Amino acid sequence: MSAESHPTLPPVRLHSDAELARDALGAPLFARAVRLARWAGPATRVGVGGELAADQLPGAAAHLGLDAGDEDSAGYASQAWRVAVDTGLVDVTEPEEDTEAEGPGEAGEEPHGTAAPGEDLALVTGGAPGDVLGLWRAALETVLADAAVPDLEDLVDALDAGGEIDFDRLDWNPGREADFLDEVLANLYLLTVAEGGASDRPIPLPVLAASMVVPDGMGEPTDAVLEQVSDAMMRLDDQFRQLEPIGLVDFRPVDEELMAQADEDVPRGGREVDDEDVSRYGMVRLTPLGLYGIRARMLEAGVDAPAVGELAGKGADALLDAVSSYPEHAAQAEIEQWMAGREPADAVAELLAAARGDDEGGPLRRLRCQQALALAGPEAEPAVRSVLDEAELGGLARVWLAEHGAADVPAPAPEMVFWLTVDTIAAQLAADGETEELPLLMETLTAHHTGFFDQVWRVEHPSTVQVLEAMGRLHPDRRTAKEARKAAFKARSRRP
Repeated sequence: MSAESHPTLPPVRLHSDAELARDALGAPLFARAVRLARWAGPATRVGVGGELAADQLPGAAAHLGLDAGDEDSAGYASQAWRVAVDTGLVDVTEPEEDTEAEGPGEAGEEPHGTAAPGEDLALVTGGAPGDVLGLWRAALETVLADAAVPDLEDLVDALDAGGEIDFDRLDWNPGREADFLDEVLANLYLLTVAEGGASDRPIPLPVLAASMVVPDGMGEPTDAVLEQVSDAMMRLDDQFRQLEPIGLVDFRPVDEELMAQADEDVPRGGREVDDEDVSRYGMVRLTPLGLYGIRARMLEAGVDAPAVGELAGKGADALLDAVSSYPEHAAQAEIEQWMAGREPADAVAELLAAARGDDEGGPLRRLRCQQALALAGPEAEPAVRSVLDEAELGGLARVWLAEHGAADVPAPAPEMVFWLTVDTIAAQLAADGETEELPLLMETLTAHHTGFFDQVWRVEHPSTVQVLEAMGRLHPDRRTAKEARKAAFKARSRRP
């Protein structure tokens, strides 16, 4: 996967290593590879590349319980063997290419090597979950490499007279195809984590194909673009069929009737097709194991792909900095895990200390701090009361105490009210931008303060100008919006 950029993705919710390892062992292709590794022995013959000898494939397929009458059985056995070799589940001793056959009846026979169970096979039953996942990831790389290769028939047709692959005739570039598949999986990962960290909702294949083809900002796609989307769908249909057996995805292929219709070039009106049933065009979902696998590949490529829970052992400053960029549901999940492992009073004191600061990130840190404080009970009251006199935290503390029914909460000074208003709106702007709900928040925060805009422009807050400008654009009352614009001008004028 490319590491040209270093985006921060929403955090993913991963299953435990033990659960993922069980999923890996249950993946059909990986399970077949393990079974063939145990089957390998002194009588197993392999070719120069470590592949099973052709006359060994029927026995391997029978050992896997595959139907001998199925023409695909030998292919399934060969693929499982290749995975076993590539992952170290099987050790092969390849033949010498110049070995001459000796003895009666051996003239003309192809040289062969031998195979035996590899040392790593013991990890399947005796290793830690992380060991099993390491083997599965190696298997995944083999399958991904296979999925980026075009159909064998196309390769055969593209062979030139010298026995080399004519890539120009095939219109296939190995690096480009691998990059395309990486981008597809990255998009599928992003669509998944954007739904809440581990969405069970499958993605329609046309949506995924369009994300690869349709330029950003394009309105109605042209016929040429739609044709590219259709071609991409067919490529993805073939690739996801190959990726499903390793446990990466759950996949519903494109309806065979639709593909036949496309091959016959039947007009849309010439056959009853329910275009509303998008599932007929293919549906794909990353499994929990797939989320783990794609994230691991992203991390290796240098992409920042966080996971919920990985901040649990870090300090409150690292927590608030990180969750400031998370969607609210993801921030809540991360905060809950962080709080769960700490004494509430100590956790609250640490959070309040980390929430201080007059930098641009301060408002959003305090918003996430308030989100965390909502999880604390009465035992946190002393820590909260200790910051009542602080300009940055006093308003936040009063809100928490009032919500928890605390007695003897001192009324805030007007300056603190103005500062808290600016801080609150600045945090919402940083978190979600100019949402539909923001004007109502602005109206609520300013409605009960006579002469609000006569005073607020003097607030010593790094976001005062930005907040007043936003209120001038968004406040639902035109007269109040005009006052906000005047106040923004005053605030700008007093800044050096």
